Formats: sequence, structure tokens, C-alpha cells
Amino acid sequence: MTMLRHRKLLLAGIASIIMAAPVQAQESRADDGPGRTTTVSPYIEVSQVLSAELSPGDDVLTFTQVAAGVDINVQGRNSGVSASVRYERNIGYGDAVDTDTVSGVARGYIAVIPRAVTLEAGALASRTRVDGSGAVSPNPLVSADATSQTYALYAGPTFNAQAGPVAVSAHARIGYNRFETDDAVIDENGDPIDVFDDSVTYSSQVRAATRAGDPLPVGLAVTAGAYQEDISNLDQRVRDIYVRGDVTVPVSQSLAIVGGAGYEDVEVSSRDALRDANGDPVIGADGRLVTDTSSPRVLAFDVDGFLWDVGVLWRPSSRTSLQASIGERYDSTTYYGSFTYVPSERSALSISAYDGITGYGGALNNALAGLSDDFTVGRNPVTGDFSGLVSGADGDGNGLVNTLGSVRSAAFRGRGVNVSYQRRIGRLTAALGAGYDRRTFIAAQGTALEAADGITDESYYITGALGRQLGRNASLQTSAYVNWFEAGRADGDLTAIGASAAYNRSLTSRLSARAALAVDYFDSDFSAEDFATATALLGLRYDF
Repeated sequence: MTMLRHRKLLLAGIASIIMAAPVQAQESRADDGPGRTTTVSPYIEVSQVLSAELSPGDDVLTFTQVAAGVDINVQGRNSGVSASVRYERNIGYGDAVDTDTVSGVARGYIAVIPRAVTLEAGALASRTRVDGSGAVSPNPLVSADATSQTYALYAGPTFNAQAGPVAVSAHARIGYNRFETDDAVIDENGDPIDVFDDSVTYSSQVRAATRAGDPLPVGLAVTAGAYQEDISNLDQRVRDIYVRGDVTVPVSQSLAIVGGAGYEDVEVSSRDALRDANGDPVIGADGRLVTDTSSPRVLAFDVDGFLWDVGVLWRPSSRTSLQASIGERYDSTTYYGSFTYVPSERSALSISAYDGITGYGGALNNALAGLSDDFTVGRNPVTGDFSGLVSGADGDGNGLVNTLGSVRSAAFRGRGVNVSYQRRIGRLTAALGAGYDRRTFIAAQGTALEAADGITDESYYITGALGRQLGRNASLQTSAYVNWFEAGRADGDLTAIGASAAYNRSLTSRLSARAALAVDYFDSDFSAEDFATATALLGLRYDF
């Protein structure tokens, strides 16, 4: 299957999620009765862009930017979808390179049988800049030769039923993920880095549980699940099968002790690369290792046995919730949890900690599946790119940008924490995301990926957005980001910093003018010189 066909299938998947929403193209904003709202905002934009390289060179490029997009939020009794999708064409002049980009995120569900069977789906498309260390970061227009595209798509049913005091739930999901870059990624020695290509993920879970007090003083649960990711690079496979029992012991009306134990079987395996006459791995034109499909499968990680964890569940009110656990999994200490605090509809705080073994695609799919179906998306006002900052209407924002920290092809154990905060004060709105991600890579000895085994890449990020309405006809939006990437080998660190501001003014009820300015700075060990750009935009937008 060619790259073009891959892209067409992914774009078709994104479109199918949007078209599944129970709305019509001509709708804009409506209140469809109690418990249901509909917002569909299609638009087109035409802009002139000037992009100047400040360091290390002084190139000045100009583009005509033509874009079309739609923002959707539909919430009903038995369905819901949020989506922000944008297609952009940058037409370059002189030495500028023409580019086509699709970016955005979508997440939705529809109840096939109300309160029993639900079908959910999600999709993500993001344009980034790939560095010689394997790190990715936001991409200014001036560096079109370094652009890359990330896609993710998943879908699957969920099931819920009640059998007396026993609540039964189940879900199954299948996902596809792809990372595209025009050129091979080269490290500081001039050697290609085997970056992630694509993967297919499968996950399923069945759970039966009772609540404390019905019929026993404690709550009981039994859960069985399976996860598998098939990564195209060297035919890697991540497989995790588990079964566990849990008990919830109430301490008070708002506090409970929770604990569980069970059995797991986790394997990571791969094949070797095709070798030339000298025994060296064969590298394809895209810089990725060529898989020897006839080679035997080799285990890189194999753990089976006892797992356990213990923690607390605290819910003093409907606006505050804490769940935190510590235990043993993957034959080592594990911790995970979440905290949400929504004091009012104007303010929300969310914190989550995670730990799991996946590939790059699995991390994308897990983050996408964790999104709410009611959110708003932050975008760069100059490039139009999806910034990764997602604000949930009920405070469950999810900083997807952290999942893009490293694009090595090897599977990894990922641990980290995400924090998101959003607040609205009068005409002022603010959103902030921050986090830390640690990826320890797993590769089989004796294979071409052996050098990646045990390498740990760490990412830190802060991203924020601030907007204010200026009277009835104008608004101001600002955004900023800082990304730190620390590679697990020498000469691989990256710091990316950027800020932007945009002014919008309505000329008519549907036509508006906008002006924007963005500054981006990259300090990479891969390059002896820093990279800095400034980009300005003037344009018109028409909302249908």
C-alpha cells in the first residue's frame, strides 16, 4: 500500500467521524431542546504570510495561505462529538516550498442501544518538526524541509448491562497510527534513525463489579483484558494479557481504600533487519530498517506473574475526585492516578499519572481514547496547526502534545504526568497544559534495534493560550509553548520555545479580518547553531 493510499484512508476515517454527527451541513448554532446543543462552524481563510529566518540564516519567504476547516460540537442524549479539522494549502513564492496539511482532532460516540451499546471513535492529525535526535516539536513554515505528519485513528464498541447488583461492562477498540516524514531523519553522525512508521493496535476489556453495600459491605470487581500493538518496523509486537480482582473498602462517605491483585503476561518481540553481504542492516530509502520477514521472532521483554496495587479513592463532592494507586506491574514498581477539581463551570483542574508499555502509535491511541467528547482545541494563529492543547468542557483537558515527544520505532515503557487547567473570567479565557514523559525503550538483543534497548528519552512541556473579547466585534488571542527534550544519548537534547498573538475583527456578520505574529526558537544539540524564525500574517476569514 503506497503512502498516498495510507493518507487517503486516514483522511477518509477522519471525515467519517465528522459525518457521523447527527447534524446537517447548513446548520451553524442551535439549541435542539433540553440536553442537546449543536454548533457547526465551517469557514474558509485567505491570507498572506511572511516568514523570516532570524538564525542561523536570513532567508525571507512569502506564502499565500488558503485554508478551509470546520469546528463541530454536538451534545445530545444519545450521541456527542467534538471536532476541529482544517485543510491548508501554502503556495510559496521564490524559494518557498508549497505545502498541503491536514490537522485537527475529533472524538465522538453514538448510542446504538441507549444505555447498553455505544460506538465511539476518534482521530488525530498533526504537523510537526522532526529533529535529528528523533524528537518532534511545533514546526514553523520556514522549515518545510523538516516537516512531518502524525495520524491516529481508532474506533470500537462499548457495552454496559446490569444483572441484579452486578454491573457488567466491556469494550473493544482497533486503531491505526502513522508517522510520515519526507526525508530520512539523520543523527549527528550522519546515520539514519529508525523512526516509527505505522502500527495497528487492538485492546479489549471485560469487567463485572458490585458497589459497596449492595449486596456486601465492600465492593468487588473482576476484570480481564488484552492489548496488542503490531509495529511495522522490524515487525515488532507488544502483547499484554491480564486478569485481576479488586476490592473497595469504604472508610467514610467520601473516602475508600481500594486494592487489587491478579496475573499478567507481557511480551515485546521483533524480527531482525535484513542484512547485506557484510552483515550490516539494510536501510531503505526512507531511512528505516528493512525487516527480514524470514528471520525468527526474538523476545525483548517477557514478564508473567503476580501484579498488585493499593490506593485511595476520595470523592468529597461531585466537583472533586482523587484516585491514586501504587503497586507492582511489569516486574517493578508502578504508580498511576488522577485528580480533578471543578469548583465552577468557569474553572477546572485535571492531573493524571500513567504507566504502560506500548509503541509510539499505542501512546497516541491511548491519549486519543482518553479525550472527552466535549472539548475545544487550541491552534497556532499563523500556521493553523493543532497545538496539542485540548480543553474539556468538564475539566478533563488532555495535553496531547506530550505524546509526540520521541518517534523512535522501538517499543517503550512510558511513565509520566499531565496537568491541565482552564479558567474563564468575564471575557477572558485561559488554558494551560504541562507535563513530563519518560520513555525507556525495549529492544531485542542481537537485532538491529539492540542499541536502543535501555535508552531513556525524557520530555517536559508547557503550553498555554489566553483569549479576550474586545467589545462586540474584536478579539485577541495569544499562545506560547516550551518543550524540553532530553535524549538518552549524547548530543540529542532539544529546546523549543514559541509564542504567538492574533487580532481578529469582524467586518460583517460573517466576514472578519485578522493579523497575527509568531516567533519560534529551537536550540538543538544536533545543530551547531540555533534556529529562530518570525512569521507574520494578514488575512480574511469567512464563516458560513
